[in-house]
Amino acid sequence: MKDRNPLHFFDKLEDNLRARLSHRPILYAFVGGIGIVLFWKGVWETAEHFPTLYGWPSAVLGLLLILPTGLFVSFFIGDNIILSGYTRQKKLVEKTEAEIIAELDVMHDIKIRLEGIERDVREIKSRGS
Repeated sequence: MKDRNPLHFFDKLEDNLRARLSHRPILYAFVGGIGIVLFWKGVWETAEHFPTLYGWPSAVLGLLLILPTGLFVSFFIGDNIILSGYTRQKKLVEKTEAEIIAELDVMHDIKIRLEGIERDVREIKSRGS
């Protein structure tokens, strides 16, 4: 039976689009930029229908929404930027293909080790039951 969950459909659609657009970063930037601007245009125009959302009350409400969720720092600075600056990593565009492949190999090795640890933990739990 086919999965009729609309969230599943949009999740798959997102995966496919990201995979295709990731090979064309300039097109990806344009599509993403247009989408983001149109989304915020809609939010802005909707907020205009509420007189209490003009000026500083709007800024305060926005901060109350994004500060406790961690989105303020994440959006305006970004976790990757903070971490890469802290560890003095190169930006992805500055790395050579060999450096990227080496990082992928390390991640693959970590994944294999993690799978082994998970298998060991399951085995230990099953003995204890």
